Amino acid sequence: MEPVIFSVSEVNRAIKQFIEGTQTFKNIFIQGELSNITYYKSGHLYFTLKDDRASVKCAIFKYALKNIPSDLKEGDQVKIMGSATIYEANGSYQIIAESLEKTNRLGSLYEKLEMLKKFYLEKGYFNEEHKKSLPVLPMNIGVVTAETGAAIRDIINTVHKRNRNVNIYLYPTKVQGEGAALEVSKGIEFFNRTDVREELGIDVLIVGRGGGSIEDLWAFNEEPVIEAIFGSELPIVSAVGHEIDNLLSDLVADRRAATPTQAAEILIPEKNIIKKELSLKENTLNKFLMNKVAIMKKELEQRKNSYYIKNYMGFLNDKKLALINIEQRLTRELKRIVEKNREQFEFRKKHLLKIDIRKFIETQKELLKLKEKELDTGMKNRLVSLRKELEYRNIKLSKYSVNDILKQGYTITRKNGKIVRRGIELSKMDNLEIQFSDMKIKTVVK
Repeated sequence: MEPVIFSVSEVNRAIKQFIEGTQTFKNIFIQGELSNITYYKSGHLYFTLKDDRASVKCAIFKYALKNIPSDLKEGDQVKIMGSATIYEANGSYQIIAESLEKTNRLGSLYEKLEMLKKFYLEKGYFNEEHKKSLPVLPMNIGVVTAETGAAIRDIINTVHKRNRNVNIYLYPTKVQGEGAALEVSKGIEFFNRTDVREELGIDVLIVGRGGGSIEDLWAFNEEPVIEAIFGSELPIVSAVGHEIDNLLSDLVADRRAATPTQAAEILIPEKNIIKKELSLKENTLNKFLMNKVAIMKKELEQRKNSYYIKNYMGFLNDKKLALINIEQRLTRELKRIVEKNREQFEFRKKHLLKIDIRKFIETQKELLKLKEKELDTGMKNRLVSLRKELEYRNIKLSKYSVNDILKQGYTITRKNGKIVRRGIELSKMDNLEIQFSDMKIKTVVK
C-alpha cells in the first residue's frame, strides 16, 4: 500500500483548519508578560506573550486597538482574549487577540478612582449648588481636546449641522499619557482668561475626547483637570466617550455628555426646532398684543366719555380756586404765628430787662451759704449718731468675749494645745492645761 504524501502547504492548511475549527482554542484567555512590542504602519500591533518556560506570538489588528491601553511597554503583565491560528506560509501558530488589559494595573486604577471620588465628594466638588447653568443659545464655544481625532470632528460637524452661525474655538491638547492632564487644565484656564473671554466672547466650554480604556481616560481623573473645571467661571460640559462609571471630570463638570457629539447636541438646539418655538412664541405674542390693544381701545373710549375729560376746563378751574383758598389760609396762618412769636419775644425781653443780675447773684450766694450750713450740721449730727451706735455695739459684743466668759466661772481645758469639748476625748495620763480668768494650770488625768 502506497503511503499518502502531503505537501507542506496541505499539512499547514489542515492543521490551521483543525485548530480554527475547534472551540477549544477560540476566545481563550491567556496571561503573561509582554515583549517584542511592535506597531506597524498598517495600524496592527504585534508582540510576544511569555512566561518563565514558553512564549507565543500574538497580534491585535487595527479594528480592535481602540480597547487597548496605549502605554504598553516591555515587561507589563497582561491578560488577553483571543483565538489561536496558523500562519500557513511558515507554519507558525499565533494568537489573534481581541482585547488586552494590564492585570497588574487595572484593579488598582479602579480602586484609586473610588478613593478620589470619595475625596472630592467630601470637599463638595460634586454638589449641585456649584453647578452653573448652560447658555440657552451659545454663539461661541471653546473646545479643549486633541487637534486630531474623532472628538473635534464630531463636535464641528454636529454644531454646524444644527447652526452654522456658531463659532468653535479649539485649544489643542494631549488627551492621554504623561502630561495630558496638565495640558487639559491649561486649556480650561486659557479660555477663562479675561482677555480671551472678552476677545472671543466664549459662552461655554466642551472638555473631553473619544472613548478608550480607563488607562487612556485617566487624565480626566487627575487633580489639575478637576481643579481647573471646578474653578472655571465658564460653564463646562464634560464629553469623554466611555461606557465605564463616571469619570471625575463628569462629576465635577456642570453637565455630562456621553460623547462629544452629544455635548454638541446638548448645547446647540436644531434650527428647525428653534424656528418652530419662535413661531409659536410669535403667535402667542400677537394674540396677547391684539387682546391688549382691544382692552386699551375700550379703556380709551371710556375715558373719552368720562365727565372729567369732557369738562376738564371747569374741573381745572375748580382746582385752581381751591388752591387759591388754601394759599390764602396758609398766608393768614403764617402771619398769625409770626405775630404771636413776636409778642412772646417782646414780653420776655421786657421781663429780662427788669431783673437785677447782681442782686440775683447775691441772693443765690446767700442760698448756697444756707445750704452749706445745713449740710455741715447734718454731717455732724450723723457722725454723733454713728459714734453712739458703735459704742453700743462694742458694749454688746464685750459680753461675748472669752475673758468675760471666764470671769463668770467657766474654764477652758486644752489637750496638746487643742480645746477639749467632750470627756470621751480624754484618757488616763493625758497632760492637760486648764485656763481660768486669771491664770493657767497644768494637770494629769488619773
